[in-house]
Amino acid sequence: MLTPRVRVVDLETAGNGPHDVCEIGWQDVTLGSNGRWRVDEERGSRLVNPGRPITPETMAVHHIIDADVAGAPFWKDVAADVLKPEGEIRALAAHRAAFEQRYCTPRFTGGAPWICTWKCALRLWPHLTSFSNQMLRYQRMPEGLIRELGLPAHRALPDAYVTAHHLRDMLNQASLEQLLAWSREPGLLPRVPNGPERGKPWDRLAADVLQALAQDRDPNLRFSAETELRRRGEAPPAGAAEPAQRTLL
Repeated sequence: MLTPRVRVVDLETAGNGPHDVCEIGWQDVTLGSNGRWRVDEERGSRLVNPGRPITPETMAVHHIIDADVAGAPFWKDVAADVLKPEGEIRALAAHRAAFEQRYCTPRFTGGAPWICTWKCALRLWPHLTSFSNQMLRYQRMPEGLIRELGLPAHRALPDAYVTAHHLRDMLNQASLEQLLAWSREPGLLPRVPNGPERGKPWDRLAADVLQALAQDRDPNLRFSAETELRRRGEAPPAGAAEPAQRTLL
């Protein structure tokens, strides 16, 4: 019988093009015989030739340079081996998974469902002040996280390793099915992230302010305002703007 597992992945890129991956890291989280999820020993990383020069802006984040990837395989030759490993995986996971999904398409994943640990953190730990991968690390200090394995930050394997500890705790707090369901929806922000009402919880906002925010172009902001309106028994406005991603929290 196969052990249930979720594979956490993290990508570093050369820029913003469709084939710009220059590193992939992975870390498995598996279900133990005691019914508790744990961070497994299965982890690794691969450098990838992005087929173009790495921009200085991204080098400054992950410190991977062109010479590091000159002899590495291309993404199309690496992706499926990492994303569709031997043995069953229940899901793939990443922090702000929409980024990884741009590159980890169904062609390479076999259509595996995704967990977004950012969206799930908003649901499970709304009291926290920030929800980036590294801020969660230091606000929560997950049990068993070996500091050295989680460094340097902004490299694929250390970041996947850190994310896996968040995911383990999420899976031990909520079901896999619940995490998948939350991940299919926009992020439910615990507070207004910017503007005149910044920092306020949704239940403290006036109805007209909620109606205005429910028409925002950001899908997470709009969804959060709509959720509060529905909680109050009020209908969200019709004809909201098309979504546009924005960095929040």
